[in-house]
Amino acid sequence: MLHPVKSVIVGTGSYIPEIKISNNDFLQHTFFEKDGSPITKSTAVIVDKFKDITGIEDRCYARPEQKASDLGFLAAQKAFENSGINPESLDYLIVAHNFGDVAYHSNRVDLVPSLASRVKYLLQIKNPDCVAYDLPFGCPGWLEGVIQANYYLRSGDAKRCMIIGAETLSRIIDEHDRDSMIYADGAGAVILEARVGEQGILSHKTQTYASEHALLLNMNHSYDPQNKSDDLFIKMNGRKLYEFALNHVPQVVKTTLDKANVHLSEISKVLIHQANEKMDEAIMRRVFKLYDLEFDNHSLMPMTISWLGNSSVATIPTLLDLMVRGEIKNQSIQAGEKVLFTSVGAGMNINAMVYQF
Repeated sequence: MLHPVKSVIVGTGSYIPEIKISNNDFLQHTFFEKDGSPITKSTAVIVDKFKDITGIEDRCYARPEQKASDLGFLAAQKAFENSGINPESLDYLIVAHNFGDVAYHSNRVDLVPSLASRVKYLLQIKNPDCVAYDLPFGCPGWLEGVIQANYYLRSGDAKRCMIIGAETLSRIIDEHDRDSMIYADGAGAVILEARVGEQGILSHKTQTYASEHALLLNMNHSYDPQNKSDDLFIKMNGRKLYEFALNHVPQVVKTTLDKANVHLSEISKVLIHQANEKMDEAIMRRVFKLYDLEFDNHSLMPMTISWLGNSSVATIPTLLDLMVRGEIKNQSIQAGEKVLFTSVGAGMNINAMVYQF
């Protein structure tokens, strides 16, 4: 039986920053409501409730001298070491992010040159036919980069692509906004190669809901009424975002599974964007409900959010790399297994992908 060309993961890498920030580190913060009024609850109560809702206990921040492109470079290095592939053989180097390089204590976005060009420079890839470009697509950016690379590989335009997700969200958070506790820094990378066989990407689906939901995540001023600066920070309408994800992500997942002619029962693992533990679990319950099934196997959906926080585009590739390397307790991916990837984020964008290992 002849098999079509597929996009196959041949290398993974990740970089987890060294500075660990616990929930207790936020106890000295003063939090305000959106209108600038002080939150009446004690900070300790706010922090405890935050942990109950999100599942986050710790997160990691980049060192002061590091920027997102540095984290992406370190993850890329590990992917090349893992695969044994010559960096000069890449046809595309795609870097997903949201804010470019942001210097420590600056809050200013730096996008020239592109992060992809900076990573290519740091890797010292000489080949001009290795095309480097950025992909700002919210939290689903890394997965969308994989989907774009899949088109290049299946069309014959490319043989190898690297897709990196890198972010330093700690640089653009408002310390007076309780949502600031969600965000973290990190980077993950994969190398895809065009191969013939059963292994590889089986299907994918992407949607953008902008007409009504584009501003659920946006940039705005500090909630601190004493802060009169022009600095902008990441802001979100948490309740509306939660409702959006529950209402729309499950159907995108099912559409993706249907395109691959794969039933949910055939999926061995679900690698979902580590956004909010309760939200991710609620999404999966909705997905299972579409199949008249009950979601009761939590090992199906491995989580890193409790100790890594939400590093946006880096969450899924980091999770994948840790699983491939056997660094998550009681979690692994075996040859032949089918894995579902899915993410939701600013835009509002949703994507999903079915992959056979």
